Amino acid sequence: MATLTRNPAILAGLGFALVVLAMSSFYTVPETQQAVVLRLGKPERIVNEYDPKAKLGETGAGLTMKVPFIEDVRFIDKRIMDLDIDAQTVLSTDQLRLVVDAFARFRIVNPQRMVETVGTEQNAADALKRILASKLRNELGKQPFAALLSPERGALMDDIQSSVNSQAKQYGAEIVDVRIKRADLPSGPPLEAAYARMASARQQEAATIRAQGNKQAQLVQAEADASAARIYADSFGKDPEFYAFYRAMQAYRTTFEDGTATVILGPNNEFLREFEGRKGNR
Repeated sequence: MATLTRNPAILAGLGFALVVLAMSSFYTVPETQQAVVLRLGKPERIVNEYDPKAKLGETGAGLTMKVPFIEDVRFIDKRIMDLDIDAQTVLSTDQLRLVVDAFARFRIVNPQRMVETVGTEQNAADALKRILASKLRNELGKQPFAALLSPERGALMDDIQSSVNSQAKQYGAEIVDVRIKRADLPSGPPLEAAYARMASARQQEAATIRAQGNKQAQLVQAEADASAARIYADSFGKDPEFYAFYRAMQAYRTTFEDGTATVILGPNNEFLREFEGRKGNR
């Protein structure tokens, strides 16, 4: 011991060895990460594993030990990660093409399985992209063109999410959400042809609505005319003299409506009877 104390180089070497040993034995696991401890390359245990029921501060994160030089640590994100899927060209059941740009979100819920199957988060993301792209083409291709543009496609995305989750489990992942960012027709002639079909369909629909409206209007007008005729007949039948007077007033209004008409008739003409007064005429 005395020899060691008299030799600073030996002390420095021991101190350095202790520091290296401590650095190799202790590591810190953040709250947002889960650590897979590998012993000689094989998963041994998981620290701060994802648990949806765990409370913040009680998950196992913090300073942790491992066997130096034998065990290695691989950190995997616990948070939800984005998965941007390449645009897919989908052929609907009515043989129309649609370019669909979708995205998904996922998290690693079984880091040990992920490490054993694909090794890294990026490899897991690439595998999920391939699965989702294939599933999107297959499922969206079973729908008509109108359904792919309607709000009802949200339910279809939920079905795709459930279906893909069964395959994502083999990579230790869970699909949290699948959504369509954009769904457009291909540019060029297909887009112009689709617009022309949509305009033609709307014109036919408008023509049908107008025809039904005109038919309904004619029915209403016919019923109104018949009702008016019945009312006039009932009214005039009760007072024939008033009916004759009313008809004469209508004839005068029609004849002299513009104020420029000139009528030359004999003094005893029936048309001018109301002008002369009924007493004198009798």
